Amino acid sequence: MIIGTGVDIVEIERIHSMVENHPQFIEKILTVQEREKYYTLSRKRKIEFVAGRFAAKEAFVKAAGTGISARFGWHDIEVLSEENGKPFIQAEIDAVIHVSISHSQSYAISQVILERLSS
Repeated sequence: MIIGTGVDIVEIERIHSMVENHPQFIEKILTVQEREKYYTLSRKRKIEFVAGRFAAKEAFVKAAGTGISARFGWHDIEVLSEENGKPFIQAEIDAVIHVSISHSQSYAISQVILERLSS
């Protein structure tokens, strides 16, 4: 049974501006493991990566119905990738988490569906 859905879209230029003007933004938004991946990427890919993770975390908290709050802060939601590149979210929630992230030259978007397998 689906218990929540969330979608978020961000302007990549806005994220680029935040990264350039507020260096602490990366530490605020990304977990240690996410930052390890971030630092291996090219300059262009870094911004796409952060924008996608930002959108995925926002979509997740919308699906959970909490927003970024005491229940789920930026580091309570970790967006990682399987070997084939498919993203997945780790978070303390009693649900299966489905996530998709995509981006164009101007935008990053993410959709999250939370599913409870038992009724």
